[in-house]
This record gives sequence, structure tokens and C-alpha cells, in this order.
Amino acid sequence: MKYKNQSIKKYLDDLAKKAPAPGGGSAAALSAALGCALLSMTANFTIGKEKYKKHEKEIKKILKITEELRKRFIELMDLDVSVYSKYANAKNKKAKQKAKKESQNVVKEIASLCYRAIKLCSPMAEKGNIYLLNDVLGAAELLSAGFNSALINVEG
Repeated sequence: MKYKNQSIKKYLDDLAKKAPAPGGGSAAALSAALGCALLSMTANFTIGKEKYKKHEKEIKKILKITEELRKRFIELMDLDVSVYSKYANAKNKKAKQKAKKESQNVVKEIASLCYRAIKLCSPMAEKGNIYLLNDVLGAAELLSAGFNSALINVEG
């Protein structure tokens, strides 16, 4: 199942079911996508404001990155569901090992991209719209949760 174009309710209902996927890896990716969305929102509320004009070029660059990362996290959410489903349904040891490695590669990418996104929080906190500082801090928490959740799933 592709969740990219489904409602958040559908995803959460499926996540709560007694089924192998979606699971922790896709939830980590969703958490990270939410964090990136908050960073993008902060950037959008900063760009075009006279008070932040001297940082606009950097904020626009950050916005481009956060939007690229957000899109990739959503792709990884669906990819994790797909590869973990393969793992859960593998019929023999060789297929299970191959699917496990694929699954681990997905959550490793999620963790790596979370780390990259977390590094954007500091410049956004310092140079972004001050009225959205709590959103940047929330983004940092969501990205940290995505990172930690992904790492837990690498071992799984």
C-alpha cells in the first residue's frame, strides 16, 4: 500500500492494526517529514520579511533542502512499508535475509537524512522568524524522534 496519497487517518488506522507493516520504520519517516514541514513553514514565514532580509538567501536554501527532505521522507515511509512487507512474507532464509538488508538500508537512510535535517534547526532558530521558534524546536524533537526510531529499527 502506498500512503503518500492517503489520509493520515488511513495510515494511523493501518499502523494500529495487527499487521507487520506499516511499522516503526515508516513511523520514523513520518515523524521526520513532520519535522521538515515545520522547518519549511518557519522558512516560509521568514522569507519576504524586512526584518530577516539579510538572511533570506540562506533561508531560501534551507527551504529548498527541507522540501526535498520532506518529499524523500514520504517516499521512504512507503518504501519501508514495501520492504518490510517483503521481509515479513519471505518464504525462505535467503529471501528473508535479503529483505532484512533492504529494510535496514531504508531505516539507515531515514536516520542519515534526519541527521542532515537536524543540522538545519540551529540556523533556523537563529535566523528564522522569532515567532516560530517553538515550531523549530518542535521540528528538532520530531527529527530526533525520527532519527532514534530509525536507529532502533536498524537493529530489528
